[in-house]
Amino acid sequence: MKYYFDFLLAILLTSFSYYLAGLFISNGLAAWQAFIIGFSVVSLGAITEALKSPIWLIILIPFPVGMLLLFLFLNSALLTWFISYVITLGIYTIIHLLMSFFFKFHSLIPAWKLS
Repeated sequence: MKYYFDFLLAILLTSFSYYLAGLFISNGLAAWQAFIIGFSVVSLGAITEALKSPIWLIILIPFPVGMLLLFLFLNSALLTWFISYVITLGIYTIIHLLMSFFFKFHSLIPAWKLS
């Protein structure tokens, strides 16, 4: 049961980082679009982990999916997409730092455990 809770929490936190970054961009993302990106990215990471892949691959594999979906949903210029993705990564890293340090929740970046 804990795995499913952690999985859902990772999806929600990942989606939240995409949604927040979208708020900084003029047209932004709808909540459902951010959720689709979060679900896709976390699910792909979980599948890669289930296949017993090395940790670097578990972290690397979801990036292109998140990048592509963000580009498609934003429907903006390449520079806008890039800035939005950089903001997303910054927010995602801050969320990971807080969750890992205070709550020992390492599912966002498994190789980077801070506690």
